[in-house]
Amino acid sequence: MDLTGATWRKSTRSGSGGGDCVEVADNLPGIVGVRDSKDPEGPALVFGPVAWRAFVAEVARPS
Repeated sequence: MDLTGATWRKSTRSGSGGGDCVEVADNLPGIVGVRDSKDPEGPALVFGPVAWRAFVAEVARPS
């Protein structure tokens, strides 16, 4: 999948000290990209919008 036009943003939950950071690109039609900010040229996961909303809802759910 070509993510060349993706606009990546760091998760609001990522701290400023580096470490475990996730970047999300939600500006492309029909897909949401997710990558490790420490390896921007590395692999990225791609979700459809429905799957992404379900993932975010599950992660945000109190345990």
